[in-house]
Amino acid sequence: MNAPFARPGNRFWPSLHRAGLTSRLVDASRGLDPEDEQDLRTRGIGITNLIGRATVRADELGREEPRASGRRLVERLETPRPRTVAIAGITAFRTAYALPRARLGRQDPAEVEGWPAGIDLHVVPQPSGLNAHATIASLADDWRVVAAAAGVRHMDES
Repeated sequence: MNAPFARPGNRFWPSLHRAGLTSRLVDASRGLDPEDEQDLRTRGIGITNLIGRATVRADELGREEPRASGRRLVERLETPRPRTVAIAGITAFRTAYALPRARLGRQDPAEVEGWPAGIDLHVVPQPSGLNAHATIASLADDWRVVAAAAGVRHMDES
């Protein structure tokens, strides 16, 4: 499947849409269709997973799996050189980069070993239903901040 957060009821795609980052509400339960993929590319949005398998909770992962995934992400950033990266989930971020005191929001990239210079770093709340205090509206607000840092316009901007 080529769509992260494809579990029914996950708030990731509805929050991206509410933030104005997609032209339509994506139904990722069957994967992204070519129109969805083109919409994201046109907007300059790339999406990947730290962990390439479905999990319900962060505690389903061993300590080394997120760390190895975090190192792979740092290495992969050298080629596309995005302006901004957002990682969904503070627990995954803390574990992947051994930063137990990290908080949601913009991060100091210098604290992440090997993080490429000039790439902004944010951590947004995990959109899973297990994260009860995050709503589609609050997640959309978080995505708007990331989009502004990346220079991605909202769909309603011309």
